[in-house]
Amino acid sequence: MTAEHLDPVAHTQALVRCRSVTPDQAGALDYIERHLSAQGWACRRLVFGGENGGPAVDNLYARIGHDAPHLCFAGHIDVVPPGNDAEWELPPFSGDIRDGVLHGRGAVDMKSGVAAMMTAALRHLDAQQGTPKGSISFLITADEEGPARHGTRAVVEWMAAQCEQPDLCIVGEPSCPDRLGEAIKIGRRGSLSVNLQIHGVQGHVAYPDRTKSPVPGLISVIDAILAERLDEGSGNFAPSNLEITSLDTSSHTVNVVPATASAGFNVRFNDHWTAATLEARLREVVAGALTDPDLDYALSFESNADVFITRPGPWLDALKAAIGDVTALMPELSTSGGTSDARFIKDICPVIEFGLVNKTIHAVNERVPVADIEALTAIYAGFLRRYFATG
Repeated sequence: MTAEHLDPVAHTQALVRCRSVTPDQAGALDYIERHLSAQGWACRRLVFGGENGGPAVDNLYARIGHDAPHLCFAGHIDVVPPGNDAEWELPPFSGDIRDGVLHGRGAVDMKSGVAAMMTAALRHLDAQQGTPKGSISFLITADEEGPARHGTRAVVEWMAAQCEQPDLCIVGEPSCPDRLGEAIKIGRRGSLSVNLQIHGVQGHVAYPDRTKSPVPGLISVIDAILAERLDEGSGNFAPSNLEITSLDTSSHTVNVVPATASAGFNVRFNDHWTAATLEARLREVVAGALTDPDLDYALSFESNADVFITRPGPWLDALKAAIGDVTALMPELSTSGGTSDARFIKDICPVIEFGLVNKTIHAVNERVPVADIEALTAIYAGFLRRYFATG
């Protein structure tokens, strides 16, 4: 195997130079497939979506080996837009290295992670003369930063139909707050988004007898919602938190009573709740706070992530040992942060997340120390060695 195949920094640079703003893979999946197929991996390009004028999403599933245990690495090569290119110290898709730091959109989230996974797997296979003791697969999507309807979720459904069920999946999302090796994510809170609309009677503010403002009702509901203490947390999760995310009325002038007033809010909930039980509770709170019979209202709910926890297994000790060997740190087990594609993968196998430091993700001047890319690769390689040694 050539040095080109085994260099995670060069792989990261090549991937960052693909302008893969979601859902455009922009050559990034082509690059990964080319390197894996050259080493004997069976690669499948899975395209989903494209109906009703929407974008089709390209995904890659690659596997080598047929036997158990089956370890899957999962990640994404799509990125959020860079914003104003002029605000970047270096061009956002340059992948250039300055003072030992690699710059570019996706450098942390998460092209370095994908490059480290791929390099670690290739190094592991090189040490095994190209034949794994079990199976290794990759699930790489171009639809993680977008709606996430035709990416990992669709691939997981395809995998289930094809009986491609891993024994464990590692998602390479950046998981560490300050130093590489600090945290392994073993679960995520659920997410429930809520929209409330209150309907009154529009009219001139000088004639209150002819109008009915929905704004006081909205204020009452918001007061009740913010006063609601959902829970105190659990053994695995922080307390559920509710955040108001938008407030608006149908009138944007000072002399018109609005016909409607609306609010949006999001709840990140722990394992005391499901989306259904939380929706029921919030309906009770709104109904109890909005007592004016002259006001009508409408509530809508959307949940794109359920709460989940992955129970530790022997593989967790293997990952901790690999992290300790490289960083001398003992990682904490975390369920913090937002959602990730692990919320789909948990339906077919145990899933954990481990990757780089997440300080600069989605920011101008996203960047990663080259040393961290090499260290993450070494951690993944050390885990592969332990995982397949123990079966």
